[in-house]
Amino acid sequence: MTTMPEAAATSAATQNDDVILEVTNLKMHFPVSSGFLSRKPLGYVKAVDDVSFTVSRGETLGLVGESGCGKTTTGRCILQLYKPTAGQVKFNGQELTELGTKDMRLMRREMQVIFQDPYSSLNPRMTAGNIIGEPLVVHGLVRGKDEYREKVAELLVNVGLNPYMADRFPHEFSGGQRQRIGVARALSVSPSFIVADEPVSALDVSIQAQIINLLEDLQEQFNLTYLFIAHDLSVVRHISDRVGVMYLGHLVEMAERNEIYRNPIHPYTKALLSAVPIPDPVLDSQRERVLLTGEVPSPLNPPSGCVFHPRCPVANDSCPAYMPELREVETDHHAACLLATGYGSF
Repeated sequence: MTTMPEAAATSAATQNDDVILEVTNLKMHFPVSSGFLSRKPLGYVKAVDDVSFTVSRGETLGLVGESGCGKTTTGRCILQLYKPTAGQVKFNGQELTELGTKDMRLMRREMQVIFQDPYSSLNPRMTAGNIIGEPLVVHGLVRGKDEYREKVAELLVNVGLNPYMADRFPHEFSGGQRQRIGVARALSVSPSFIVADEPVSALDVSIQAQIINLLEDLQEQFNLTYLFIAHDLSVVRHISDRVGVMYLGHLVEMAERNEIYRNPIHPYTKALLSAVPIPDPVLDSQRERVLLTGEVPSPLNPPSGCVFHPRCPVANDSCPAYMPELREVETDHHAACLLATGYGSF
């Protein structure tokens, strides 16, 4: 397979000196073996394959794509819950992939996660107060029981819950309340960066809006930076400043949120947006539909060249031969498509 000459694929945030997170050529390949005792891998699942982007302080970067495209794996590699196969993850100028266990634990005070499922992410044997307060104890942020209780009560209020709920167990809360507990737990150590891994996908639509509004209020109050992972494009548009689109482990497009909805460049982004429901039946009947054929290829054996070309409605003979890089097609608008970056035409 031939690769196009490398080019600088920087985002709008790169121009900002106040970059809090810089991800460069991130790869996460999981080995696949023939059996439990087999040591020799038969192959590798390329969950994340050469992803680069930056996030500015106080910004919300939305990461969207189909299930299995590598969004969650990217977030977990940033947090070092997975050790990346290759690439760099710099947080506040510190290379995280080189840190030992002790140093990484100190760094975790600055970066936290809100998990997708509010039902499985909370320990059913712990009270809400203990779930929220455990990070305070682990990092030695409180002295004495009185300060501990005061801090837990303050965190509950911050997320819209009553302090008396601290003695309740997770099964006594609704799904939305459980997710608020998860948000409070993430806030407990006063982080500056939070990975929100599909935090509203398991909730009812009305509750989703409440949690999104809560996240926005907390961001303004505590000057938080979010990596917001989701597959619901309407939610991402509401909360994000910029949006990155992933497909089969690759970042295929990135732009400011309104720009990417108004002027999608990559064929996959166009297909995603054409599938978003529109309440107005007249407008819905007038818009262009982009129908994708076939199934998503296996990350164990991804296609050569552009990974999207087997399903792309406009692919040509160059697409299977060249791997497109994320290039600036328009001002602050990047796309990884040979046809959009001057190596072919629609």
